[in-house]
Amino acid sequence: MQIDAERRNQLDWLIQVAYTSWRMFVKNELPNHAAATAFYFLLSTAPLVLLVTYAAQALSRLAETSNLAAMLLAAFYSQFHLDELMTMGFIPSGAGAAVGGASLVTLVLSSRGMVNAVQSAFRVIFPDDSKRKMIVSWSLPLIIIPAVFLLVILAVLAQGALSFLAAGDLLGAGSARFLQITNTLLVVAAVWGLIFTTYWRLPMQHPRARLAMAFALFSVISLAIFSYGFSLFFSIEKYRAVYGALGGVVFILIGAYFACLTFYFWAQCLYAMTKVDVAALERLFLGGADPAGGNRLEGWVFGRASRLLDSYGQTFEPGAHLIEEGDASDCAYYLYSGRVGLYKRINDEERKLTSLDAGELFGEMAYLLKEKRTATVLAETEVVALVLPPAMLEELMRYSAPLSRRVIGVLCQRLQRMNQQT
Repeated sequence: MQIDAERRNQLDWLIQVAYTSWRMFVKNELPNHAAATAFYFLLSTAPLVLLVTYAAQALSRLAETSNLAAMLLAAFYSQFHLDELMTMGFIPSGAGAAVGGASLVTLVLSSRGMVNAVQSAFRVIFPDDSKRKMIVSWSLPLIIIPAVFLLVILAVLAQGALSFLAAGDLLGAGSARFLQITNTLLVVAAVWGLIFTTYWRLPMQHPRARLAMAFALFSVISLAIFSYGFSLFFSIEKYRAVYGALGGVVFILIGAYFACLTFYFWAQCLYAMTKVDVAALERLFLGGADPAGGNRLEGWVFGRASRLLDSYGQTFEPGAHLIEEGDASDCAYYLYSGRVGLYKRINDEERKLTSLDAGELFGEMAYLLKEKRTATVLAETEVVALVLPPAMLEELMRYSAPLSRRVIGVLCQRLQRMNQQT
């Protein structure tokens, strides 16, 4: 039975993470951020492809006298599908394509726009009051562009080296299969490294590296599945038949948009995973007063409290002290079941102020006012209470405006009642 309960709690946690991620994804309007990022990606792709084409042309001249340059040229065409890009109309089919100053300026400006779009999305996904230094913000595009070029060069050199080994029959009979697997792993590792770095370092409050690694892997797997499915159900010929010469642009823009959606969704999951307890506690504390307008689905997702009780719950026998007047405030309590009495020492006499029933939050006043405990709390019946550390209380109030208003209202009523008693 214990194992079944643990599995049920784990399943509840997964469902709550998924629901919280989706709710935040929609609330933060991340599809709009994905559209902006895809647009700037498209703008920066054209000059980048021209730069790659210029490098390919330089290699084509060297390939006349160098076998290594010829293999690198073949790797360029294979790695970046230059023939397909020429067919789409992204680059001219003639041999005279060159990179001018306008292309470089466009690349810098569009790359900066794409970086700003990603930063804007991450400020929404990972909310934080602190701001990044202006020098860092302006220098990020200048760092990212060379990093992308370095990855491009490494990918091409790796494929060229593998092609050279295969041509010389240095890898044995299974060289072709080995080349395919190795090249795929190199591409996956490069994409995973970029996504991991973004998930880990771009938020102002960096998540744990292990979590960022795991969610970067989920993102890469999802992107691979999406890429395979996209190639099955979408055809560039159909878009070219509808949009003419712009069909290739529309095709890539749609693909980039869905890829950005996937990228941002897993980033939102990474944040939601650290806030799922906060979301569940908010739902429990507010009860029927759901801030999102509540529905049956949300009631089902957060309907069970056993996971929260396992994490934060404590049981107190009748007569047990939950809080002693004058002690330092180190936590807050939510009364899940039972009844407690509030007592205050007045003129060397301990007087009962009131009783609290299930559903009440108490012990938060001393922490918020940065004072010692102002009253003693005794269990009048057997009590089950959620014991919340200060950091969790702050997260709850930052996360939920309705809960903050309720806490402030309760504090005002409690202070008024205590003043009347004195």
